[in-house]
Amino acid sequence: MFGAAALLSLSLFAAVCGQQVGTQVAENHPQLSVQQCTKGGGCQTQAGSVVLDSNWRWLHQTTSTTNCYTGNSWNAGLCPDGATCANNCALDGADYSGTYGITTAGNALTLKFVTWSAQKNIGSRVYLLASESNYQMFHLKNQEFTFDVDVSNLPCGLNGALYFTEMDADGGLSKFPSNKAGAKYGTGYCDSQCPQDLKFINGEACANVVGWTPSASDPNSGTGMFGTCCNEMDVWEANSQATAYTPHVCSVQGQTRCSGTSCGAGADRYNGLCDKDGCDFNSYRMGNTSFFGTGKTVDTSSKFTVVTQFITSDNTATGTLSEIRRMYVQNGRVIQNSKVNIPNMQAYDSVTDSFCNAQKTTVGDTNSFESRGGLSTMGNAFSQGMVLVMSLWDDHAAEMLWLDSDYPVGGNVTAPGVARGPCATTSGVPNNVESESPNASVTFSNIKFGDLGSTFVA
Repeated sequence: MFGAAALLSLSLFAAVCGQQVGTQVAENHPQLSVQQCTKGGGCQTQAGSVVLDSNWRWLHQTTSTTNCYTGNSWNAGLCPDGATCANNCALDGADYSGTYGITTAGNALTLKFVTWSAQKNIGSRVYLLASESNYQMFHLKNQEFTFDVDVSNLPCGLNGALYFTEMDADGGLSKFPSNKAGAKYGTGYCDSQCPQDLKFINGEACANVVGWTPSASDPNSGTGMFGTCCNEMDVWEANSQATAYTPHVCSVQGQTRCSGTSCGAGADRYNGLCDKDGCDFNSYRMGNTSFFGTGKTVDTSSKFTVVTQFITSDNTATGTLSEIRRMYVQNGRVIQNSKVNIPNMQAYDSVTDSFCNAQKTTVGDTNSFESRGGLSTMGNAFSQGMVLVMSLWDDHAAEMLWLDSDYPVGGNVTAPGVARGPCATTSGVPNNVESESPNASVTFSNIKFGDLGSTFVA
């Protein structure tokens, strides 16, 4: 994910900076079934549910309904410092549909973009739970992951994303005793952007209260001194006009707190712990502008199936990850991924280390993917287990132009890799997207995972 959300903490105060749980709103996780499949036994339905990320939740005084955080600023009286804030404040349950526009029905999850209740909510991020207190962990080497998606109601500037990150199964509950909320309340997020906008890291609210800088453009967000990094596999980032799938790898394993240069912010982008650019396969960017979109080969005006296969060098679950393949199924027809159509590149149709190296060289990008271990590192993360994330968001950092338009803005659009989608370079301004497309939504459904060739009909 090119730009994403974030976190914060300070271990000095770990004993007193707890992530407490409130009692004002009951936490009832929306149910979402998934299926695990084998070649010999077919697909078996598993009961599951989703949980809202802790950063979206109401944070209030433990003894009242007074907000500890409003808009993009902390309550100075309740949160003069991290230790006092953590003692004074608690996360609470969520009204999933009424406040956040999150609904489920059987095996389908719908995320609405703008939801009005007492306040205006923008987007959401949820995780798949295996139980009330643990995330579902995915080990996908020599496996495939399949889902249906409807992006017909996602215009330029939005991103309905489905991806995996190397979060702890319990949201950090056992690793950090100060975390009293855990996976039940959506804690423990990390990704390859080493995000610095979350109110809690490692169960603590001790670092980003002091030095917190409200965003100049986002009325609901800000940044602190610390972030949280981990490996990330972007299986799906898309709207109705463009899509990409992208592995991002880090020099660390598991959720890791960063500060300063190690977070890779700004000019330090390529000096941090993680590969923020990733190795993306975007059909439009790779020279096939007629493959994905309304009325195109993969027609985004109606629902379709996305199949992603994680191939290993020896075709076993313990082998080295060597290739990530993509297929689509729509109207009963299997659609193979598009092929690269750029001068000086082979006609690759999947993500391999060779593809990544060739792409970086041809388009002139820094190859931080290779320097952090490439697909082997991504495979190691899946060996440890990764958490499924589904989200809908707009982009205050780069207006989603890196996904669906010309990027960098002002670049030579005839140069390889600059044109990434057909959207105008003015199309992703968050204020405009929010006012013009508040009812935008994405629906993910029919999630399946298991043996290669077991989750779809060829």
